[in-house]
Amino acid sequence: MVSKSEFESDFSSKRALANTVVVLSHTSHPGNIGAAARAMKTMGLTELRLVNPDVFPSDIATARASGADDLLEAAKTFPSLADAVADCVYVVGSSARGREFLGETMNVRSACATAVQQTAHGKAAIVFGCEMSGMTNAEVLLCQTLAYIPTNDDFSSLNLGAAVQVFAYELRMAAGLTEGYDATSLQPATQAEIENMYAHLETALVACDFYDPQRPRRLFARLRRLFGRTRLEREEVDIFRGICTAIVHHGRLPR
Repeated sequence: MVSKSEFESDFSSKRALANTVVVLSHTSHPGNIGAAARAMKTMGLTELRLVNPDVFPSDIATARASGADDLLEAAKTFPSLADAVADCVYVVGSSARGREFLGETMNVRSACATAVQQTAHGKAAIVFGCEMSGMTNAEVLLCQTLAYIPTNDDFSSLNLGAAVQVFAYELRMAAGLTEGYDATSLQPATQAEIENMYAHLETALVACDFYDPQRPRRLFARLRRLFGRTRLEREEVDIFRGICTAIVHHGRLPR
């Protein structure tokens, strides 16, 4: 059962992502819009805004979204970046270029942490410029922060969809949604179940003439060490015992 504090924490984290919008300005290729939508949805971001895209809607965008069609259908278009971020309390511009900027500049991780904090007061926007030239100087002036992705100095070019994915991931981490699949649903095997597996394995190896109990040669000591490193789950023990049953049923294996 989820505790009240855990529920409130999870709700707060998801609200932070719901209050974070991704803005793509003057995107030239519709496939990049679809890729951005897919990157957003994998990390729990839901609001996409577009400033004067060259082509949208587009079947190419839908194909690249790979299931994030709902984000594309809900995406809003704006005539200017000023209109797109008018309701936002914090605006971060994604930029790899050095420029004279009087506001703060920070890496993507720090910028996303700040953005998540600011969502407590309203919407935060992460802005990406067009693929070829990035954000214009006028668009940069609308940002409180410029954020960069630390990359290889010799090859720093990132595809727009990839850049959105990095920011989306950092936003999710900053919001505290760090859990993956529910590992608690995996049931560890008991020691009795493991011992029964070893007994079954011995029967199977004898049946196929692989193991002679009169000349053990430390085989089972080594097998115990092997399986001991794996922290066996109950389902894995059942699978292995099924293999043993098949070996016993067929007897001697063909050589």
